[in-house]
Amino acid sequence: MIKQLKDFLNTYLLVELWRGLRVTGRYLFKEKFTVQYPEEKIPKSPRFRGLHALRRYPNGEERCIACKLCEATCPACCIYIEAGPQGEDGMRRTTRYDIDLFVCIYCGYCEEACPVDAIVLTRFSEFCFESREGTLIHKQQLLEMGDRFEAEIAADRAADARYR
Repeated sequence: MIKQLKDFLNTYLLVELWRGLRVTGRYLFKEKFTVQYPEEKIPKSPRFRGLHALRRYPNGEERCIACKLCEATCPACCIYIEAGPQGEDGMRRTTRYDIDLFVCIYCGYCEEACPVDAIVLTRFSEFCFESREGTLIHKQQLLEMGDRFEAEIAADRAADARYR
């Protein structure tokens, strides 16, 4: 009987509503912590995994030696590599390096498996797809991303080396 009376009073006196309004009132005059996204950016960790990029050596030569370790370790099977004939320097190079970003789970295994630090995941996260064809990123696009973010990638690698 007492429980029924208590439930009746809680229902008609709107106890839950007043509790919610009390929480709202508590934060009404405090400093806000909302980030206005396009204008303000939150800092990202150096270990954040965003869009992929292929790096080059300082002399401009691409780092990837077509060992296909990144393709083998990818749990989502989103990397496809074709190796070309050996060049005059005796190194193998890729003729095709494709990543399906729609399938990728951004785990970072490809980055960890690479023996020459050729494939990296940048901190760039502001990308979208307008069609299914846009999800497939090719070798030239990956190299352009690497050129664009090389300074940031090198700084992240230097910071990461200090913690090891």
